[in-house]
Amino acid sequence: MADIEKRAAPAPDSGISPDYGNRDSTEIPSKANFADIGYDLFQQSQQYDTTQLEIDSVKVRRKLDFIVLPMMMTTYMLSFLDKQTLNYSNAYGLQPDTHMTGDDYSWVSSALYFGWLIGAYPSNLALQRFPIGKMIGTMLFVWGSICMLQAAVFNFSGFFAIRFSLGFVEACISPAWILLTSMLWTREEQPLRTSFWLSVNGMSSIIGALLSYGLRHVDGLAIPNWKLIYVVVGTTTIAWGFVIILYLPDGPHNAKCLTEYERIVAVWRVSKNQTGIKEALLDSKTYLLLLMAACYGILNGGVANFISSIIKGFGYSPLKTSLLQTPGGAFEIVMCIAFGYLSTYKNTLGLTIIPRLVGLLKIPIAYRYALVGCSGHTKRSTVLGLYFIVYCSGNIAGPHIFIPPQAPRYFGAIKGLLVAYCIDAGLQVAYTAVCYMENKRREKAGLVADAEVEALEGFGDLTDKENVHFRYRI
Repeated sequence: MADIEKRAAPAPDSGISPDYGNRDSTEIPSKANFADIGYDLFQQSQQYDTTQLEIDSVKVRRKLDFIVLPMMMTTYMLSFLDKQTLNYSNAYGLQPDTHMTGDDYSWVSSALYFGWLIGAYPSNLALQRFPIGKMIGTMLFVWGSICMLQAAVFNFSGFFAIRFSLGFVEACISPAWILLTSMLWTREEQPLRTSFWLSVNGMSSIIGALLSYGLRHVDGLAIPNWKLIYVVVGTTTIAWGFVIILYLPDGPHNAKCLTEYERIVAVWRVSKNQTGIKEALLDSKTYLLLLMAACYGILNGGVANFISSIIKGFGYSPLKTSLLQTPGGAFEIVMCIAFGYLSTYKNTLGLTIIPRLVGLLKIPIAYRYALVGCSGHTKRSTVLGLYFIVYCSGNIAGPHIFIPPQAPRYFGAIKGLLVAYCIDAGLQVAYTAVCYMENKRREKAGLVADAEVEALEGFGDLTDKENVHFRYRI
């Protein structure tokens, strides 16, 4: 790189020409060897002084944090709120009005994850073929409309079909946010940013509880009060879809909030992220992640759909049942962000075990591990695909540990949730230990590369096994 003249950063309104100086064509592998579309922008970044890029990357990160991240958080909050509408309406007479008996409600709860499971594969294919921003914006229109349709059904079969459809179209959101996070933030920054958009699950719990509480006081309606929450949440989701279509970027290459030069800096920032199917299936860490996904699925599927029933089982009125769900949401927000911040420090990601040991969080923090725990586009896509299949399966099973004869206290279900928490804690300890030992082995073997080589490797489709310079986040 010594034969390339480094240039100062251009003014925000200046054009950029792809002048690569006197670079020997053998210094950098051909574009065909790299998987990411940002390689062209990365090549352009080599024209500029590294010190200046470091300074400008702070401004770019702040723009992404204050413009793109809030859009991701709001969208994820609405997707979780759509799922939670069933839980809130259950506190105000959903089952009697729709003539559900026995375990009908459990099957309706599982229906969403049957749809999510079926929709996972086509969603991942679509994310590889269509712009993320436009696709998610369109899906917001669709799932907002489906959410509103829940107010029109009047029996078990209708509700099952609608919830299945809702899960099918919402299957894209988590994979899309994982991909977008990996494209916009560095590996060191990803756990905290992921914690922010995951933490809004708690915000949706607060908003949903307060919304259902307020709507319960509306009088003189031609429809039951429990149907109002579907109309309000669905309408809000559709309106937000316009914002996402217009402003959410598909990656650093077309972020409207960044100038052309800042887009080059954005790609340069993540060039060290280092992001085969066979290897994914042979990697022991993959199976630890999948077992954790099963535990998370059981916990989420059970708690998210039956928390109203559990609280009512203690003798509280429907109104108090709604209000009592807000403290849990607030606690979830604080703890998720706090431990996400802690995980930005070296060798502290595994400490997220602490809140789960006492049951403080019910969100799948393994999203972070699926995000930073392997490299190579093909392998990472395979691991994520398997993860969501198992996670959906757990969500399908979760509601069925709530056996109708045990209502309203569901002692057997509560014991089952406790077992899932304990197994999850043990699996995370094992996962962290495996990654720690592998990092130590590579360091002991002297497998270290300079910054430029690592940056170039970041654009190759090398797995964490093939790239000996890769280090696991633990």
